[in-house]
Amino acid sequence: MPDLATAPEVTALPADNPFAAPSTLPYGLPDFAAVRLEHFRPAVLAGMAAQRAEWEAIATDQDLPDVANTLEALECSGEILRRTMVVLHTLAGSVGGDDLHALESEIAPLLAAHGDALYLDRRIYNRLESVANAAPLLDLDDETAWLLEQYRKTFVRAGIRLTEPEQEQLRALNARIVTLETEFSQRAVRSLEAGALPVHDPARLAGLDEGTVAALARNAADRSDDAAGAGHLITLQLPTQQPLLARLTDRELRTALLEASRTRGSGVDADSDTRVVLLELARLRAERARLLGYEHHAAYIAEDGTALTAEAVRAMLERLAAPAARNARLEAAELQAMLDADHDGETLTAADWGYYSERLRKERFDLDDDVLRPYLELDRVLTDGVFHAATALFGITFHERPDLAGYTDGVRVWEVKEEDGSGLGLFVGDFYARAGKRGGAWMHSFVRQSHLLGRKPVVVNNLNITAPPPGEPTLLTWDEVRTCFHEFGHALHGLFSNVHYPTLSGTSVPRDFVEYPSQVNEMWMTDAAVVGRFARHHSTGEPLPQHLLEKLLAVGAYGEGFATTEYLGAALLDQAWHRLTPEEVPTAPEDVEEFERAALDAAGVGLDLVPPRYRSTYFNHSFGGGYDAAYYSYIWSEVLDAETVEWFHHEAAQGGDGGLNRAAGQRFREELLSRGFSRDPLGSFRALRGRDADIAPLLARRGLAE
Repeated sequence: MPDLATAPEVTALPADNPFAAPSTLPYGLPDFAAVRLEHFRPAVLAGMAAQRAEWEAIATDQDLPDVANTLEALECSGEILRRTMVVLHTLAGSVGGDDLHALESEIAPLLAAHGDALYLDRRIYNRLESVANAAPLLDLDDETAWLLEQYRKTFVRAGIRLTEPEQEQLRALNARIVTLETEFSQRAVRSLEAGALPVHDPARLAGLDEGTVAALARNAADRSDDAAGAGHLITLQLPTQQPLLARLTDRELRTALLEASRTRGSGVDADSDTRVVLLELARLRAERARLLGYEHHAAYIAEDGTALTAEAVRAMLERLAAPAARNARLEAAELQAMLDADHDGETLTAADWGYYSERLRKERFDLDDDVLRPYLELDRVLTDGVFHAATALFGITFHERPDLAGYTDGVRVWEVKEEDGSGLGLFVGDFYARAGKRGGAWMHSFVRQSHLLGRKPVVVNNLNITAPPPGEPTLLTWDEVRTCFHEFGHALHGLFSNVHYPTLSGTSVPRDFVEYPSQVNEMWMTDAAVVGRFARHHSTGEPLPQHLLEKLLAVGAYGEGFATTEYLGAALLDQAWHRLTPEEVPTAPEDVEEFERAALDAAGVGLDLVPPRYRSTYFNHSFGGGYDAAYYSYIWSEVLDAETVEWFHHEAAQGGDGGLNRAAGQRFREELLSRGFSRDPLGSFRALRGRDADIAPLLARRGLAE
């Protein structure tokens, strides 16, 4: 197993390494122009060595343990490593490339060993215990007391109470697990590229607008392999259902596109086959959970969230599964009737769902994505939609900084200012898909806010919008508009952080709580005062016609049977893999599909017409790390989200504004967005709402109420 003992000793970085000192750019934005590949390895090794020395100084301090020499010293440690790794992970995920991925793979087990060096150090744990025992005399403030408890809990969950032989076994498991997670994530990216679908006959692209067809031609031209000769190339996005399935009229091409999507990682391409990796990951996670005293990995993960138990998670998912599947079957019957009119005697398939669902939506609500797209231009959605709602709620303003460079072409930077003109932080937007970029959308932080360290936040949103031809506007689908608002909800959570300790900053909350603020922010995309500003024709500036706007807002729970079942399929798969004991994990790659089918059938969501949002072989949330045994978090958080939307629309509303006012925004900011993980997250919700959450608003929103 690689560890620090086998790595070249690095005592200091040369001054010309950009990670040797803090960035001098505004707000500590990394100086990407100065960073080269060869800077990373020595910076990571030096950063780990420096932090190990800092931990050793804490462990051997002869003074009585207190907040300053133990808690604050831990919080201040690891600066070189932190500023190096945030840039490395950003470039690996958003730019990609074999060299970065190889380096990431090399470093992953070293980082796992590095974390174990802290959390398995009994000397530091004993110091924390001493501070806890002395807490009544130290008169700790609430945030410090909470941080102390989180550290103690983390040490226990990390294995501090294991015997020495057990700890050695745990170290080996941790190193192998992070190595496999990195490999899965990289293979999942390769599977997106390997699954891209060449189209040789442009007539088969009927149903697509000229801009989309031109983008597909550019995809082919950008590829250096044989696909370039195809003339057009449909690239894949991370979820099973692909956006173009709703628009392509060629049924055979739709079938081929869905097949390319759903078979990713399943062995159709050897270099991106993830099955062996995910099976080993499931087994090793189960072994680690058993070693730490848990029934399974799902129990280990749930304990660290607001759910607390895997049984609570399962009960909630099972409560939703039956009504969601019922609604999906009702929706399928309507779509089958439409298919019959086109292809008498043919049976509806999963590849048909998006196409006929979109047609039904057009007929029922007179809505068409191709009609909407000219009114949904990216810059206007950002400026007059996402940013405008934030200004109306919180008084903040956005000022683009073209003088500040991102990490690759097309990345943009805005300075965010408070209502009084003082600087709040930076917002970085990386909106376009590119070769090597991992799929999906996400937020992360370059700099976390902390009063202890005197830092203001620098946050990043990543999307995967297909770039238009040069000189053409970026026109979005309604779902892409939703993604813009959703990810910016995460950004607000990071920007508004107002805590002392960096560990508790911003989005550093339990995984089953972190999606809550982002889901709340989606509500403003359908607010009449907001959508009326951003939904304007990109060339004429004319607003979206009122009858279309009314129909758009009236869609409500249409299609939620499919959407909820698709999501639950993935969430239940995630739970199924992580509720296994080591002995129960399948051993052969060909067993993956059978396990998946059995798990979905047992949960009542094994509908061929509604494949899970992510199948196991490209389920990067789960097997790439980050949401393992926690994909339930989205629907768990939506219970809080639906309740909060009710609060905005009723208690917080003023003069029929739906809650889009400064008083409502300020309270939401003060009680929740600013708190980070400085207190019990559900306590923050109760402080806002005045009571515990009720699932009824969620059931009504998704059309699942009896």
